[in-house]
Amino acid sequence: MIRISIDAMGGDHGPAVVLPGLMKVIERRPDVTFLLFGLAEEVEPVLAKLPRLAALSEFHHCEVSVRMDDKPSQALRHGRWKSSMWRAIEAVKNGDADVCISAGNTGALMAMSKFCLRPMANIERPAIAAIWPTMRSECVVLDVGANIGADPQQLVDHAILGAAMAHSIFQLDRPAVGLLNVGVEEIKGQEDVREAGRMLREAALPSMDYRGFVEGDDIAKGTVDVVVTEGFSGNIALKTAEGTARQIGEYLREAMSRTLLARIGYVFARSAFRRLREKLDVRKINGGVFLGLNGIVVKSHGGADEEGFAAAVDLGYDMARRRLIDTIREQLEHFHDRQPKPEAAAADGVAT
Repeated sequence: MIRISIDAMGGDHGPAVVLPGLMKVIERRPDVTFLLFGLAEEVEPVLAKLPRLAALSEFHHCEVSVRMDDKPSQALRHGRWKSSMWRAIEAVKNGDADVCISAGNTGALMAMSKFCLRPMANIERPAIAAIWPTMRSECVVLDVGANIGADPQQLVDHAILGAAMAHSIFQLDRPAVGLLNVGVEEIKGQEDVREAGRMLREAALPSMDYRGFVEGDDIAKGTVDVVVTEGFSGNIALKTAEGTARQIGEYLREAMSRTLLARIGYVFARSAFRRLREKLDVRKINGGVFLGLNGIVVKSHGGADEEGFAAAVDLGYDMARRRLIDTIREQLEHFHDRQPKPEAAAADGVAT
């Protein structure tokens, strides 16, 4: 059984969306149970209407709910130890749950996750990774918002984290990895990005197939399985993709309803448009994974509907089932074991 801890108060709609979303998960995941954390006066009335979910869940009343507009420092000060968000994360730390899901305040969730779970050894800054639909299939993109800026070592760490996630989720032996840049030529881009590229080339890690630099349009093309960047550009790319998908969807709806002939044509091409709508469904990229922590935390979009929240839970389930944390630890250890030790580097300097 996979046990998932849920911050039932997270998101714009709280239990009214979170709990029905879990019902959708139950329909396709027969081996899942839930730990629910939230305010009893809001959770229990909704849970009472969902007896099947109640039978597979264990509810814990919490005194505090983190608000969507709370600053991370405020959330830590007032919600540590007692909020639904903290206790959902703590369940992973204590081994009571395999993964935590929350649609709550992103900054607060990251701050609490880092404080409670702690970053893995050799990881300075955890990253947020997203599953991105492409023309080929899907890819992992990170960081999409955890950190503004990243030095070369942090970009290398992100590449290792993303490759481990692609290995776990997509079942790829050596995921293709690229660094997001303003051009594919090695002389282009910021110095930190160029240095990270050099480090990845020289490391020649067996856990990934480093392909060099990729550009923004390569994300949608599916040129690589993992796209690595820092949080500022990654978040802009993510929001741009979401907005573009909605824009195209609106264009299609408008075009199909403009004339009688267009409406008749839609009837005959309905199955094709249904498939296109599924491809453009931004809910399918709902779920940002906090990578680099000693536990799995998935952030669902605050405005997600029931299906969107269920998609985030599905993602967490898959990573727990495929033992993502073990894979990341193995690949990080392998990378750092290959790096020259400080004493060896100093000896080399004297010898030369």
